[in-house]
Amino acid sequence: MNVSPVNAFDSDVRDRDVTVLVVDDQPPFREAARSVVDRLRGFEVVAEADSGEAALAIVESLHPQLVLMDIKMGGIDGTAGMDGIEATAEITARYPNTMVVLVSTYELGDLPPTARTSGARAYINKDDFGGRLLRRLWESSGDPDFRPTG
Repeated sequence: MNVSPVNAFDSDVRDRDVTVLVVDDQPPFREAARSVVDRLRGFEVVAEADSGEAALAIVESLHPQLVLMDIKMGGIDGTAGMDGIEATAEITARYPNTMVVLVSTYELGDLPPTARTSGARAYINKDDFGGRLLRRLWESSGDPDFRPTG
């Protein structure tokens, strides 16, 4: 398969379905997130991953426009591997047009400091995860209050 990277923020790309990668080490949350995205018109889950390493490989091959990234994950074999913040930093450095939204159970004030500097465009607490919020973040290219200021 020959896949070219797309700029998720170009208007012609916004007229097509938003391709989504769901990354979480817990299958129940991946299933719930897929269900929310599948019901959201104009969005399509193209893959799921259970680790930061797997997410990076999928982004390299499929170039999804939106990545929903859990923050705290172990490696592929359950050992300490690339967590969601490290994976986000790698993805946004290599593919700056890919929008990454961090998703976890942390309260906003309890996020690791590196979350805001990882290149993620927003954060969603899993308790608040839903279609309307996801669409709003996509349409506004993230949450400007989440990213660090210059």
